[in-house]
Amino acid sequence: MAELMVDMTYGSALFQAAKELNKEKQILDEAEELLVIFDKEPSVPAFINNPVISATEKKDTLKKIFEGRLCTELLNFLYVLVDKGRTRHISKMIDYYREMVNREEGFSCGKIFSAVPLDDKRLKKFEEETGKLINEKVKLDNQTDRSLIGGVRILIDGKVIDASIRKRLKNLGTSLR
Repeated sequence: MAELMVDMTYGSALFQAAKELNKEKQILDEAEELLVIFDKEPSVPAFINNPVISATEKKDTLKKIFEGRLCTELLNFLYVLVDKGRTRHISKMIDYYREMVNREEGFSCGKIFSAVPLDDKRLKKFEEETGKLINEKVKLDNQTDRSLIGGVRILIDGKVIDASIRKRLKNLGTSLR
């Protein structure tokens, strides 16, 4: 629970700073690119999360890697996280920031779980259909869940829409008893 508060606090602070500068979208794009880099180069987050390495050395290295590639505000945000020892939470902070940007743009955000990744066309179709169902604009983040066999499960605003084959088979099994 405390970690969630940390993620929300820092994600919210980043959003407020970005909003004051009218850079919400730019910072979101750069933050998402930062996560891609961290995913492709796990040595970078391992380095900044290493408690043995000094904050100064971490910030110098981040500056060498990202100066000119990230806006000053996002780079300064990384420096603050290094100073406060909160770098392990970067991805969750960015997730929360993304949710705030989407809410500001009038979207409800959710997750759609599928057995295989959805292409953009199918994802847009699910967003439209889910939006009609809950009477809001919707953005869905696709995540794979091989246990679904087929179909999808959607989580949005505390609601679950389960249209998975797994759920249908479970319901069939229950009705046959």
